[in-house]
Amino acid sequence: MSDAPMRTCAGCGRKAPQHQLLRFAAVGARLAAGRTLPGRGVYTCRRLVCFERAQERRGFSRVLRTTVVIDPALARIYTDGDG
Repeated sequence: MSDAPMRTCAGCGRKAPQHQLLRFAAVGARLAAGRTLPGRGVYTCRRLVCFERAQERRGFSRVLRTTVVIDPALARIYTDGDG
C-alpha cells in the first residue's frame, strides 16, 4: 500500500493519492491553483466536471472555510495541458 497522503475531491467525493489531484487554496478572497500555496487546501480530480461540480455546490468555500471568488479562467487548467 502506498504511503502517499489521501485527499478527497471537492467535486465528486472520490478519495485519491494527493499527487493525482489538483490543489487550490484561497489567496486573499480568490481561489488560486497551486500545490505549494500556503494555508488550507482543497482538491479536485483532474476532470473539468469535478471542478464545475465543486463550484456549483460551493465545495471550494466549504472546504476552505471562507468565501472565495472563483475566476472562470481557472477552468483552463483542465482543458490546457494534461488536465
